[in-house]
Amino acid sequence: MWDRFRKSWTGFRDALRVEEASGRDSRSRNLFEAAAAYVSACADDDQDRVDEAAGWVSPEALSFGVNELACRAVIALARERDESPRAVARALLGLPAA
Repeated sequence: MWDRFRKSWTGFRDALRVEEASGRDSRSRNLFEAAAAYVSACADDDQDRVDEAAGWVSPEALSFGVNELACRAVIALARERDESPRAVARALLGLPAA
């Protein structure tokens, strides 16, 4: 029971920290906005924007958003190239065709 209480309190505390960090901007960001900003900042090698986007949501939410963005991007490229998502993902990572 104490473990459950501790996990709940930790989640609540972390949620408050995210709200405090994003308090500068009155507009609320969702995890997909955070993921898009985070990935585009990483691609541009802009550490300030990476840090800002990472503060918009919890690390778990950001991870989920980045994963969802990656899945959607691979599917879109696969459709555009008329290839399987597996082949596109391997090509993007520089892996040999399976």
